[in-house]
Amino acid sequence: MAATGILKFLLFSRVILRRQKSSRSLQRRGSSLSYLLKRLTPPLSTEKLPQQTLVCDVEGALFKSPSLFPYFMLMAFEAGGLLRALLLFVLYPFLSFLASDEWAIRVMVMVTFCGIREESLTVGRTVLPKFFLEDVRLEGFEVLMRAGKKVAVTEMPRVMVEVFLKEYLNVDVVAGRELKVFGGYCTGLMEKKRSLDLEDEKLGRDVVGMTSFNIPRDRRYLFSKCKEIDWVTEADKRNSSSLPSERYPKPLIFHDGRLAFRPTPMASLAMFMWIPFAFFLALFRLFISLSLPYTLSFPILVFTGMKLRAQTQPIQAGKTRGAAKGTLYVCNHRTLLDPVYLSFSLRKSVTAVTYSLSRVSEMLSPIKTVSLTRNREQDRSKMESLLGKGDLVVCPEGTTCREPFLLRFSPLFAELTEEIVPVAMNARVSMFYGTTAGGLKCLDPLFFLMNPGPVYEVEVLQKMVVGEDGSEGARKSSIEVANMVQAKIGDSLGFECTRLTRKDKYLMLAGNEGIVHGSG
Repeated sequence: MAATGILKFLLFSRVILRRQKSSRSLQRRGSSLSYLLKRLTPPLSTEKLPQQTLVCDVEGALFKSPSLFPYFMLMAFEAGGLLRALLLFVLYPFLSFLASDEWAIRVMVMVTFCGIREESLTVGRTVLPKFFLEDVRLEGFEVLMRAGKKVAVTEMPRVMVEVFLKEYLNVDVVAGRELKVFGGYCTGLMEKKRSLDLEDEKLGRDVVGMTSFNIPRDRRYLFSKCKEIDWVTEADKRNSSSLPSERYPKPLIFHDGRLAFRPTPMASLAMFMWIPFAFFLALFRLFISLSLPYTLSFPILVFTGMKLRAQTQPIQAGKTRGAAKGTLYVCNHRTLLDPVYLSFSLRKSVTAVTYSLSRVSEMLSPIKTVSLTRNREQDRSKMESLLGKGDLVVCPEGTTCREPFLLRFSPLFAELTEEIVPVAMNARVSMFYGTTAGGLKCLDPLFFLMNPGPVYEVEVLQKMVVGEDGSEGARKSSIEVANMVQAKIGDSLGFECTRLTRKDKYLMLAGNEGIVHGSG
């Protein structure tokens, strides 16, 4: 029996090795033929492109990565949860042995989307654009931007990529397959035909293309209409540059999701191995911060991998008339832990005011938190009372922002006192984001603490005196003061100041105005 088992294993191994050798041989032949076609085909004329229609192969010519697995992993994790993502990861090694890429994509679509509610498909709008932009080839982007009419052809379901292509790359037409939906749930199947049949009158007469040599059979009819084709080889993709963020046609300010890294197969393996340990590590970090004083908890937390880079300076007592008893600290908002890290930096207790903080986060907070009502007069009275009793921390952005931008500062804080201490905050994570717009807000601190080595940077800036007799000149309106504080924090961090608000963020990421319990 043992000999029979060994013989079967050897035969299976021989078949796999033959298949791998055959696959590598075909890849070499395809690469050689693609290189030959590229040498024989003249490059696209940049002068004619503004008057031409460009048909662009998204996976073969626009993206650098040859694999679509990270995008399906993002969809599975963010829309379906951890177990669905784990199933996709376990199946990945078997997908490489399928007869064609078409079948591999079908399996990934089935695992990723089967049973997912239709409203969960917003992940394609809120999460994926960030990772798509980071994968765009600069050379392919420059060709795409010069074209008059842009037609993008993709192997992914259209719901995954359409918003990104139209809103961030100004693509006119997206040809992709639709997902089949039944009773509000995805079936995991795709329509046989693409969502848009591109007829000659829609393409125009002057059509050029940009694609790779390995064009799937159902896409060849499109590129057969092209007068010229820019062939992109695997060597071109390896040697191409990534699109820098300053070249984005539309700045990426808001995005959602928990994963802060590109989930390639190896990175996903590291995540699944880390998560069981990370959960208990996060609980330990939370227990230490709640149960021990600053002098003892801080070195222990540093030993577990947490880092705090703080720059503080002595805060002089108030000199203006009617100065409040406490100090008003005004911070930009990166995570729910901003006031906690400020308290660690100052080595003293402070009170934080928040909007819509979940009861779980409020109970677990190591500092005092007070919820506001969004009623201007009531909130102002409550904040004045708290400031009269001690130090107060406010985050006038009203919501968090992950990218290097500052949202508009609400001016209410500027009506409390003439002495303001701006605080520049920044948080860096490597695996999980500690913020969310569409998920459970109470889990934000847990996900932040699950990172291997989260870093917080806190810089307490020089006190600003904004009053009739203050160093900043004549009395200014509360809006002017809020803009001054925003600009000062932005200059310190190197962030761009915007006029966007909490409402703008939640309308884009969650489809509401953000005024719901448990969001913020």
